[in-house]
Amino acid sequence: MTAHEKISPVEIQQETPKITARNVCVSYGNHQVLHDIELDIPRRKVTALIGPSGCGKTTFLRCINRMNDLIPSCRVTGNITLDGANVYDTAVDVEVLRRRIGMVFQKPNPFPKTIYENVAYGIKLHGLSSDKADLDRRVEKSLRRAGLWDEVSNRLETSGTGLSGGQQQRLCIARAIAIEPDVILMDEPCSALDPIATARIEELIHELKEKYTIVIVTHSMQQAARVSDYTAFFHLGDLVEKGETESLFTHPKDERTEAYITGRIG
Repeated sequence: MTAHEKISPVEIQQETPKITARNVCVSYGNHQVLHDIELDIPRRKVTALIGPSGCGKTTFLRCINRMNDLIPSCRVTGNITLDGANVYDTAVDVEVLRRRIGMVFQKPNPFPKTIYENVAYGIKLHGLSSDKADLDRRVEKSLRRAGLWDEVSNRLETSGTGLSGGQQQRLCIARAIAIEPDVILMDEPCSALDPIATARIEELIHELKEKYTIVIVTHSMQQAARVSDYTAFFHLGDLVEKGETESLFTHPKDERTEAYITGRIG
């Protein structure tokens, strides 16, 4: 590039990470569970967090949208940014932050409301719709993005809890994306699902990354290999290794990563 050539703002935006973590430490009381985590999460890609149970991957995930604020004994230090802004700045409105960073939990947790109201709830709460017609349009759009519209369009007024497990999880994804977040966090979203439902959620993740930055915690290395572009391996509270998924799985640089991938630890 010559001195006269300029990088467009769009190119700069594509190159900078959506989320950065620097020197992130987390403790519950006197017990430190994460040690100086440093990680960049790229835009509109899927980043998988893998590692043995209790290694800190879910704790880190919950730091990104400050879900750990709900645990009185939890203390987070270091710096996590979203689009360059520190999410732990005292001026940050946590409600607004969690609108920008949606979350899908391990166990499907639809509200005890109708399918329609499950999706409409956040839209109404944040005042995103201008009228009933606009609300209807947003609900339909979210259900379509979650791959659920064709299955539920004729029973929107029935309870969301009456759906199958896989459908409930897709309903929760529809609920998360209805409020137009930038990022979707997924905490082992398929661990309670059968293989067919798991395959559908994985297909959905591939589709959603065209619009959203996705971070997924998974206990399944096979799932991480299938759905993610980048992978970060956690072990005993440390971020051991990170990189492009294919490279990390085929040519791990750290012996602990290799031991986990080959099943010698975990």
